[in-house]
Amino acid sequence: MSSSTLRFNDWGYGVLFPGDDLDVVVDELTARGYDNEFCLAPFMDTNFLRNLTYAGFLVMSTADVVDRQKTIFLPKIHGVRSVLDLRELHESHSAKRLAHRYELRADKDFGTIIDRCAQVHGEDWLTGDLRKLFKKAAAEGEPGPRPRSFALYRDDRLVAGEFGVSTGRIYTSYSGYRDEKSSGTVQMILTGRYLRGQGFFFWDLGMPLPYKKDLGSRDFDREAFIRLFRSNR
Repeated sequence: MSSSTLRFNDWGYGVLFPGDDLDVVVDELTARGYDNEFCLAPFMDTNFLRNLTYAGFLVMSTADVVDRQKTIFLPKIHGVRSVLDLRELHESHSAKRLAHRYELRADKDFGTIIDRCAQVHGEDWLTGDLRKLFKKAAAEGEPGPRPRSFALYRDDRLVAGEFGVSTGRIYTSYSGYRDEKSSGTVQMILTGRYLRGQGFFFWDLGMPLPYKKDLGSRDFDREAFIRLFRSNR
């Protein structure tokens, strides 16, 4: 795709298709000052999901307002992104004190965790079709970006978890949940330690929120984030 063929619908949303040069898309959206964070993708499969992730998008979804049985896929490119340099991970005293009670299991219980995230937070963007897509991508084990999960256990009982996607030295969080007080914070601390130990450089935390600042994250505008992302993907 060249910059001259970037498509927009009647409401001004960028429309993306498999085969598009997604780096060119991101560059043009940035150059235009695209003030929406979402694009539309009428078609989605696991290969397109991986390609979108490699370009820096998070793939979200929603049910069509007219036909609730139909899913609309929404690749998201944030205007501002919360990024944690894993060397700067801040561990609260309370989380460190509690951490020994738990065990983190990486890439376990992916299906359970993604379904539990939808149960806890709703299906506004994490629709059934999107969950099926992520589960299929996780099972395929193809090279390049891949879905990841981090499960926190206490006394062999799953008490918290999150899922996301790794791309090169970057891990991007999508959603998480906790079923036990304080377990969510411990899960994130242990996940950060694990990522750092595995040679990951930064943790893409998505939209800025106060608890992410508490972990040590910094905010990057779209252009700065994409430069950082491309140098580590």
